[in-house]
Amino acid sequence: MKKIIAMILALCLSLTLVSAFAEEDKPVLKMGTNAQFPPYEFYEDGVIVGIDAEIAAAIAEKLGMELEIVDMDFGAIIAAVSTGKVDIGMAGMTVTDERLQSVNFSATYATGVQAIIVKEGSPITCVDDLYAEGASYTIAVQESTTGDIYCTDDFGAENVGKYKSGADAVMALITGKADCVIIDNEPAKAFVAANEGLVLLETAYAVEDYAIAVALENTELLEKIDAALAELIADGTVAAIVEKYIPAE
Repeated sequence: MKKIIAMILALCLSLTLVSAFAEEDKPVLKMGTNAQFPPYEFYEDGVIVGIDAEIAAAIAEKLGMELEIVDMDFGAIIAAVSTGKVDIGMAGMTVTDERLQSVNFSATYATGVQAIIVKEGSPITCVDDLYAEGASYTIAVQESTTGDIYCTDDFGAENVGKYKSGADAVMALITGKADCVIIDNEPAKAFVAANEGLVLLETAYAVEDYAIAVALENTELLEKIDAALAELIADGTVAAIVEKYIPAE
């Protein structure tokens, strides 16, 4: 009897060890982001959290993988994906023709708005003021974002101040180095709430869709991500994550 019990205990121990090793050997899904973009990615108690972080974690779980998030400059994300330094890029990233030359993109998982921040009393009261005849405003943006790309195309590089982060762009506005900031709506709300004397205009500069960047040659991973994302959208997981950070108004 003792021999049987010993064998059962040994078998249980073996199964526990196999399970433990299986967990340790779980493949890693490495995500490149720029964690200065609340509520999509930002630091909380030293950990990167937010909409993109939670959606990526849910995708990784669907794929049986362990998510690892790497914080980097926004402008470095596409190169990191295309060269294999990270597996995916998620940072409130919009699909553009230029980016499609270097990476593929998943299906859309969220919609973003490029908003305009000005100082109280600014002559810029709506988006049309930026295009008015004779207008010559300095626009602050975070470099390599779609705000940067669109503004450079619309108003010329000489009228666009490019900064490493959204916070730096807002500081340029506060200190008089820029007349307005164009940045995604959700971080724009946070910057306006945190800085007295700033106003978020009601009219949007642009509306765009966010997607996940994947290396051109990694079509297998792209297909798996799209399948997982479709399931997470269908079962309400993505909507619940977005609602958690951006409650419906």
